Amino acid sequence: MSSLNEEEESLPQEPPSRNEMSRRQFLTYTLGGATAFMGAGVILPMVRFAVDPILQKKGEGEFIKVAEASKITEEPQEFTFELPQQDGWYASTAMLTAWIRKDANGDIYALSPICKHLGCTVGWNNNKAYPDEYHCPCHGARYTKQGRQLAVAAKPLDQYTTKIDGGWVYLGEIVPNTVSAKEA
Repeated sequence: MSSLNEEEESLPQEPPSRNEMSRRQFLTYTLGGATAFMGAGVILPMVRFAVDPILQKKGEGEFIKVAEASKITEEPQEFTFELPQQDGWYASTAMLTAWIRKDANGDIYALSPICKHLGCTVGWNNNKAYPDEYHCPCHGARYTKQGRQLAVAAKPLDQYTTKIDGGWVYLGEIVPNTVSAKEA
């Protein structure tokens, strides 16, 4: 008995070569890989769903049909229109307002009613002390017919991009005012 033990102890033990994989390593890699694959199958669709609105291509501003071009006069007229919008997964409809008029050349343009001072809504001829002007009732900002600022506000009223198609006025995105610069 003792000779068997001595014989086993005397045999040199070879370390396993690098190319061999133990049973334990094989099971660890197999179960780890399968778990990672199943985890990715569960998590990736959730991540894709969370960032989906970011990945959507944003289209150019759409034009909304607002008014008949024949009904537009040189006196500013207030028009309201609905704008369908998508905020992430939430779809809604916003009610917007525009002051639309045509100039002496017959060019039609539309101004945003949002005051550039603090964001109140301006009105046309709503202050008898300042006729033929846009007036903001909140802080007294005043604007000319083309939207150039006269008092309080630092910038002119913004304007909508416009398009005339089939006798209708279409309004697009809001851009900085270019009409008031022609006035000055």
